Amino acid sequence: MLMPLSMVAPGQEVELVTVYGGWGIRYRLAEMGLNPGVRIRVIQSDFRGGPILIAVRGSRLALGRGMAHKVMVRSITP
Repeated sequence: MLMPLSMVAPGQEVELVTVYGGWGIRYRLAEMGLNPGVRIRVIQSDFRGGPILIAVRGSRLALGRGMAHKVMVRSITP
C-alpha cells in the first residue's frame, strides 16, 4: 500500500516507490539520494506541522512537509 512520506510514523522504515511532481523536485530529491528503491527511516515527524527528519544511506535529511507529501513510499515488512 502506497502512502506519502508525510504520513509515516517516527521509527518506521519504508521504501521509496515514486515521487509525484515535476522534473525539478524529482531531480532535487535524487541529488539527495532519494531514488526509487532506497530505504528511508523516519526519525522525527510531528503531524501538526514542521519538517520531517529522515535517515537515508547513513545521512540525515530534513524535508519540508509539502515535499514529503509528494514522496510515495511503502512499508517494509520484516
